[in-house]
Amino acid sequence: MSSNRKGYIASISGPVVIAKGIPDIKMGEVVYVGNEELLGEVVRVMQDSFAVQVYEDTSGVKPKEPVIATGKLLVAELGPGLMAQTFDGIQRPLKNIEELVGPFIKRGVKVNPLPRNKKWHFVPKVEKGTKVSSGDIIGVVPETPLVEHRIMVPIGVSGTVVEVVPEGDYTIEDPVLVIENNGKRQELTMKQEWPVRQARPYKERLTSEVPLLIGQRIIDTFFPIAKGGAGAIPGGFGTGKTVTLHKVSMYSDSQIVVYIGCGERGNEIAEMLKEFPELTDPKSGRPIIERSIVIANTSNMPVSAREASIYMGVTIAEYYRDQGYDVTLIADSTSRWAEALREIAGRLGELPVERGYPAYLPDKIAEFYERGGRVLALGQPERSGSVTVLGAVSPPGGDYNEPVTIHTLRFVGTMWALDTDLAYRRHFPAINWLKSFSQYADIVEKWWVKNVSPEFPKYRKKALRLLTVASEIEAIASVVGEGALPDDQRLILLTSEIIKEGFLRQTALSGEDVFCKPEKQYWLLKLMMDFFDKSYELIRRRVSIEEISKLPEIYEMMRVKEDERGLAAVKELYDRVMSKLDEIAKRHGVTIGVSAEEVVA
Repeated sequence: MSSNRKGYIASISGPVVIAKGIPDIKMGEVVYVGNEELLGEVVRVMQDSFAVQVYEDTSGVKPKEPVIATGKLLVAELGPGLMAQTFDGIQRPLKNIEELVGPFIKRGVKVNPLPRNKKWHFVPKVEKGTKVSSGDIIGVVPETPLVEHRIMVPIGVSGTVVEVVPEGDYTIEDPVLVIENNGKRQELTMKQEWPVRQARPYKERLTSEVPLLIGQRIIDTFFPIAKGGAGAIPGGFGTGKTVTLHKVSMYSDSQIVVYIGCGERGNEIAEMLKEFPELTDPKSGRPIIERSIVIANTSNMPVSAREASIYMGVTIAEYYRDQGYDVTLIADSTSRWAEALREIAGRLGELPVERGYPAYLPDKIAEFYERGGRVLALGQPERSGSVTVLGAVSPPGGDYNEPVTIHTLRFVGTMWALDTDLAYRRHFPAINWLKSFSQYADIVEKWWVKNVSPEFPKYRKKALRLLTVASEIEAIASVVGEGALPDDQRLILLTSEIIKEGFLRQTALSGEDVFCKPEKQYWLLKLMMDFFDKSYELIRRRVSIEEISKLPEIYEMMRVKEDERGLAAVKELYDRVMSKLDEIAKRHGVTIGVSAEEVVA
């Protein structure tokens, strides 16, 4: 690549290169480093030199090799062809690289992010003489059977349409529209670019009131996240962060999923890429990969590219949000990104703070999570979209008091705290119901009341309270023994065990229980809490806990979630359990009518 703005390498320290010889260099400018023209970004400008963060391996690069400035910022290329693709951290399609140089990525490989020769069927949505401005939809392209790509006027562009191509097949570089503004004509194509470190603008930020349904009961019922919300999944090694996030990407009711494998093991990314084409979307029956974009930046790839992958992913997510889609952005794991920041900061000689992280770590984390949200997009027709941000956090040794976890919890509305003890007991998802929280629960409650049942909030709050009380009683029982406890406390322990086994525990492999619909979640919870209410009233009327606990339906309550008949099986069991409890009451000559609110109040 030839350029008048050419400098040279003064020194090299891992992924950080100090260069000289380009006096007008700018912060954030993209440069090509060395004889192999490795991609880098300017991260610091000094009096007579500048520092470059190189996104490829710098092994073998020597001082005095050239550094070429491009005059451009690090941008994401946006347009048809993103969907169902796997990119690296700097948006190079891995499939194309494999065809070009084989299974291992060689340094200096340059591949266009979007295919230049593929033709897309463009359907125009504007006519000659129409005035258009930023964000207006000018046409649509069927990108995959699941996603209609809406071609928008680039940000900062406006004018009157003077030419429109007829419906037909075009490449992303073919002009599809010509606009005129103040006598100047401008051609618009299906492709546009956007700087990854800059958030895309929108008309208005909206409140998030609809839950992102994932099909995992402990999440949807107890610790929900709203569409446009931000959530964190902290957990130690082996607690199931990646599997939980895979389930979110596979079964969530968002229309598009952007998955960023940031510094994670290559085997996990490979497993996901193998699974995605085979799995079908529950709603459409099509492969899930047709609504997914994967950015794979594994642990053996250059450490500096982890930061680029995070920003690249969120920019692509914002682009589809502006088209009017609900997007889920998954970053696995933000801790690896923070470690990359720490390494780069150390090589730049910046002052370290707690555990060696740079002082600006909280700002970087906040900047990432703040790019989520539900918004009213620019342009016509009027439309809203959302980006739901979910970040895995991998605290060393499961220590939640380390900086990345602490600062992440400041900027998210939901935390699904994964517990090592639960994972060792093979209780999955290993989300600890005592440590987790959701600030969206009260907000999305209206949706549950309207679409599922007005009684849902009552059952949810009572079940959470019962689990909390049960944990306190378990501590006492471990000292004195369960047999020494009064019957009402033994009932609480029994019901909590039913909830843990029959509601909170859920398979991630196959079968009926992989995905649980909202109606089934409600009826399972209703079954267990109404069983508790009636049983408590019987115990208050001198019925022994042994008579209740020997009911065969108790075991069925723990297993009905797996019944292939689904909701019908839960309702049938509900009627049977209530009937059995009524029979016990009849035998003892008592009537049941009072709820057991006070025992878990």
